Amino acid sequence: MRVLLFSDIHSDLAALRRLASQQADWYICAGDLVSWARGLDACGDILQPWGARLLVLPGNHEDEAGVAAFCQKFGFQAVHRRQMELGGRRFAFLGYSNPTPFDTPGEYTEAELERHLDAFRPAVSGAPVPDVLVCHCPPHGTPLDRMRNGQHAGSTAIRRFLDDVQPTWFFSGHIHETEGTTVQLGATTAHNPGKGGYLLELM
Repeated sequence: MRVLLFSDIHSDLAALRRLASQQADWYICAGDLVSWARGLDACGDILQPWGARLLVLPGNHEDEAGVAAFCQKFGFQAVHRRQMELGGRRFAFLGYSNPTPFDTPGEYTEAELERHLDAFRPAVSGAPVPDVLVCHCPPHGTPLDRMRNGQHAGSTAIRRFLDDVQPTWFFSGHIHETEGTTVQLGATTAHNPGKGGYLLELM
């Protein structure tokens, strides 16, 4: 099974067309197709051939309702706060980011992020450990959340979840300068696919 993951397009339609030319079984957008929730339809026109094989998360530049309406219009799947099996592997999805200085539409407090992640935590929900966790926001204090000025802007709740639960794979976006970065967090391989995308091949 081949899964193409990408994030933080921010209305770069040329980058989106390059992604649209790639072949995979499933496609996952980890948020921020656009900026400030404007221009989703232009993205939908390009990605419409993927149909229900495209799973979409809201980033911090979108909100849950807007992404749900976008997916309904173009035949995609909105997967914020959902779990599902793809090819026998369990995927879990959480959009939005922790608070930013910009008051963007899709932000949670750390307490809200933790509460939503608890639905994926076996000790709390009884659900199996996800094989793959996809979030918009990266974990705090890692190479995935280090900004250009050296500061860390990721989520402490997501970092705790990864340290405790250890899914096999984790993907996030949000921090543009860490696109393409891979880091090992215990048993978890974590990666920011960015707008260039990452093709995950699962047996």
